[in-house]
Amino acid sequence: MAVPARKTSKTRKRLRRTNYKLSVPGMSACPNCGELRRSHRVCPSCGYYGDREVVKVKNN
Repeated sequence: MAVPARKTSKTRKRLRRTNYKLSVPGMSACPNCGELRRSHRVCPSCGYYGDREVVKVKNN
């Protein structure tokens, strides 16, 4: 069984983990209302996906 010869230092461990971060989701403008929404999802503000209404959204 392979065993490390030395303990991994905190610095080396943290340098390796610097790229473990959250990425921003891809946002695009809704073609119907123009608000930002996540790509390939129904618009939460108007309920449209592309050119057709998928969800009825009640206005407050």
